[in-house]
Amino acid sequence: MANQSRVTEFLLNGFPDIQELKIFHIMVFLILYLVAFTENLIIITVIICSHQLHTPMYFFLSNLSFQDFSSISVTVPKLVTNSLMDTQVISYSGCVCQVFFLVFFMCSHFFLLGVMAYDRYVAICNPFHYQVVVNRKFCIQLATSAWIGGLFYATLYTGNTFTVRFCTDTVNQFFCEIPQLLKISCSDPYFPEVGVMTFGACLGFFYFLLIPFSYIQIFRAVLRIPSTQGRQKAFSTCLPHLVVISLFVVSSTFVYLKPTSTSASVLDLLVSILYCIVPPVMNPVIYTMRNKELKRAFCKLIVNVLPKVFHKTLTVLVF
Repeated sequence: MANQSRVTEFLLNGFPDIQELKIFHIMVFLILYLVAFTENLIIITVIICSHQLHTPMYFFLSNLSFQDFSSISVTVPKLVTNSLMDTQVISYSGCVCQVFFLVFFMCSHFFLLGVMAYDRYVAICNPFHYQVVVNRKFCIQLATSAWIGGLFYATLYTGNTFTVRFCTDTVNQFFCEIPQLLKISCSDPYFPEVGVMTFGACLGFFYFLLIPFSYIQIFRAVLRIPSTQGRQKAFSTCLPHLVVISLFVVSSTFVYLKPTSTSASVLDLLVSILYCIVPPVMNPVIYTMRNKELKRAFCKLIVNVLPKVFHKTLTVLVF
C-alpha cells in the first residue's frame, strides 16, 4: 500500500483550529470517553461477577459493551492526544489501523445486534425450547460468528480503501473515515466503492429482513400474553434493543451509503459523532434504564464487594 501512495501521513482537520474551542472539544470528548468507559466496564463486571446473569441475553450484552468501549477507543484517544499536543497528524499506518479497527468493531456490533434479535425471538416466541436451542455452545458460536464477520468485512473494506492513491493529506474529519478518505483520492473510487457497497448492501438487506421479521413475530407473541405484567416484562427486554438498532443503523447508513461528494462537512462531522460517539455512551443507559435484574445485581455487587475492597485498601495503608 505504501508504494501506491505518496502520502505518508494525514492531517485530521475535523474541528476549527481555535484555542477556546479546542479546550472545549478536549473536555467534551474526554468526559464522553470516560463515561462510556465507566458504563461499559460496570456492565461487563456486573455480568461476569453475577452468577444469575450468566444467561444468553447478558452474555451477548457483555460482548456488545466490549464492542462499544473498543469502538470509541479507536477514535477519541487519538483526538484528545492530538488536541493536547496541538497537532492534527496521524501516520499512514495509524490511519489504516483506525479504519480497520473501527469497521471491525462497528460491523461486529451490527452482526451482534442481529444475533440478539434472534435471541429475543426464540426467548419470547419459543420459551419452552429456549434453553435447548440457545445453549452455551450455540451462544459462543453466534458471538464468534459476529466477530469473524466483522473481521472479514473490515479486511475487505480497509483493503479496498487503501488501494487508491491520495491527492492530498487533509482529511475533513476528526478520525480516518472511509467516505472522507475517498474524497481526497486521485484514483476513481467508484469501482472499489461500488464493490464493497454492493456486498455491504446485500449483507445489510439480509439483516434488515431478519431483524424486522424477528420483531414482528415478537410483538405478535407479546400481544397474545394475557397478563399486563408479562407484556411489560417482554417489552422491557425488547424495546431497548430496538432503540439501539435504530440509532446505530440510521446514523451509520447515512454516513457510509450516501454519495461521497454530497452534504456539507459540518453535517458529516455531526453524523459521525452520532454513530461513532453517542452509541457507546447511550447503549448502557438504554439497556439498564428498565432492567431490574441488572440494577439488582449491580447493587448486590456494590454491597458485597466494596466493603471488602475498602477493608483491604485500609489494611495495606495502615500496615
